[in-house]
Amino acid sequence: MPSSRLPKSRHNSSGQPNPVDVYVGARLRLRRSLLGLSQEALAAAMGLTFQQVQKYERGANRIGASRLFDLARALGVGVDYFYQDMGEEVAAAGARRMTHHVEEAPLRQTSLMDSSETRDLVQAYYSIGDPRVRRRVHQLAKALAAVSGQ
Repeated sequence: MPSSRLPKSRHNSSGQPNPVDVYVGARLRLRRSLLGLSQEALAAAMGLTFQQVQKYERGANRIGASRLFDLARALGVGVDYFYQDMGEEVAAAGARRMTHHVEEAPLRQTSLMDSSETRDLVQAYYSIGDPRVRRRVHQLAKALAAVSGQ
């Protein structure tokens, strides 16, 4: 289907995907990569093609509620993970026309998880096979943070 015929709820007037779909897709890609899963592995686990996963991650295809629920379970997160730390500008750009004003809670602007350093650290942490060692690393990191914050 040509992009000019796509529903407005999925793409904006310039033919670009809805910014909320792009954000959710980026969170999907982040979680998948933190777990060290390839697109192919996630697709196989979900009964999808890797191309479908690619489209979800780019925001080109919207992820339906039941699929998002299944993805969250497969990736070991709650559905809310996909919306965490969404900036107000993304929410505003993705908002559809509303017939009345609804009061919204303020959204956080930035995410530490967007940092490649954070992703590398989390990936290394979860690659530690022994849970006792992992717990000690966690304790060490918290202790160092407490000392450096003084």
